Parts: sequence; structure tokens; C-alpha cells
Amino acid sequence: MEFNNVIYKEEEGIATVMINRPKALNALNPETVEELNACIGLIEKSKDIQVVIVTGSGNTSFVAGADIVAMSNMTPIEGRLFGKMAQDTFTRIENLPQPVIAAVNGYALGGGCELACACDFRYASDNAKFGQPEVGLGVTPGFGGTQRLPRVVGRGQGKEMIYTAKIIDAQKALDIGLVNEVFPQACLMEEVMKTAKLIASKGSIAVQLSKAAINRGLNCDIVTGIAYEDEVFAICFATADQKEGMGAFVEKRKPKFTGQ
Repeated sequence: MEFNNVIYKEEEGIATVMINRPKALNALNPETVEELNACIGLIEKSKDIQVVIVTGSGNTSFVAGADIVAMSNMTPIEGRLFGKMAQDTFTRIENLPQPVIAAVNGYALGGGCELACACDFRYASDNAKFGQPEVGLGVTPGFGGTQRLPRVVGRGQGKEMIYTAKIIDAQKALDIGLVNEVFPQACLMEEVMKTAKLIASKGSIAVQLSKAAINRGLNCDIVTGIAYEDEVFAICFATADQKEGMGAFVEKRKPKFTGQ
């Protein structure tokens, strides 16, 4: 499928979704959000994709935010519809069965920071910048930032970033837990791909059920979360991957998982 503002590819069980509006620093306008949503639909339907990478084109910007030019003259109804479209798309990303890694290769501001937070975890280049500058424009974060950012970095750090609209660098993002690792710009995608391939080498059913259990548990009390973990743990014993993984361990060989 061809897109105007997104580059999508699949290779060896890994899907890469690249926002591609370099002249606008990969800012999200309605068309781009629609294309991103369509990419997620392709991933949802695929039986072969095991890991997803989300990134931006070039070496300056991941996603510099929502497109301010496109939003500046929106009515309240238009603004709500745009926010809802982006929220729904980011929630689909968050709820994908496959792990999703954000490769943050530059500015991740506003909608870009919100997109990164919708992914399972984030690796950043050393020139990356993060922030929620919306209050400086007279609006709140609208693509999930008031909810996901404090859940990722903690209530105090999230509130400070949103209330002050301060932009932080990659090292600060690492310090507060917004990103897992920081790499030189030239090495970022190579390092992200290493992790993606490592995940893809594991039992895909177990990985996806682990994600489901984590996500479920973070949104409920611990007793309910542990009960759900017990269910997915039991399901694993009905899979060929469990037999292969444990058999390979006993036989001291490398497992060959099939996702069954």
C-alpha cells in the first residue's frame, strides 16, 4: 500500500512505520494520522509480524508534534475530531499484540512525545528532544499526553513537563525513565533492530501474552492483574512453542519457535 506521508515496510517479521514529512519535521496533520492508522490496520491483520518499530524520517525529527498550521484555525468540533482520531490511532498502537518500539531520532514534541509514549518502550538518539509544549500554545495535550506521560515517567515528572512546557534532552529523558537507552544518531536504528530481532527470536505467543498481561495489569488492581497472568500462563502450556522452548532447554539446544 502506498502512502504520501508514511513509509511502511515489513522484513523478517519486523514492521517499520516511518513518519515521512521532512519539510514539516514529520508533524502530524490529519492525513498523516489517517495513514498511520491504516498502517496499524495492516499490522493487525498480519500473521507474520512479530515486532513493530515506529520512527521518523531524517536525522532531525521523530515527530515534531501536531501540525500547528493545520490546527490553528480549527473550530472546537474540528479540534475534538482531530484529537479523537489521533487518540484512537495511538490507542490502537498501544493495544497491538506485538511489541512496539519507538526509535526517537530527534524532536519528539507534543504529538510526537505522545506517539512515543503509546509504544511499549523507547530508544533515543543522542540529539533527541522531548516535551509537551501545548500549554504554551494555549491548549492541553490532546493525543493522550495527560494520561500516558505521567504513567511512563511518574506523576510529578509528567506534571512538570506538561505544566512548564519545558523541552528535555535525551539524557534527561533517560534519567526520568522516558527512554530505555540513548545511542549516537548513526547507530540508533541498528540498535533498535538488534532488540527487535532479539524479541522476534523468542516465542511470539509468550511475548504477546506477556504484553497483554502487563497492559491489563497496569489498568487494574494487582489481584485482578495476577489472576489474568495466571490465565495467560496456563494458555502457554497449550502451545507448540512451550513444548519446543522447554524441550530445547532440557536438550541444551537453541529453540526453533513457530508461533503455534
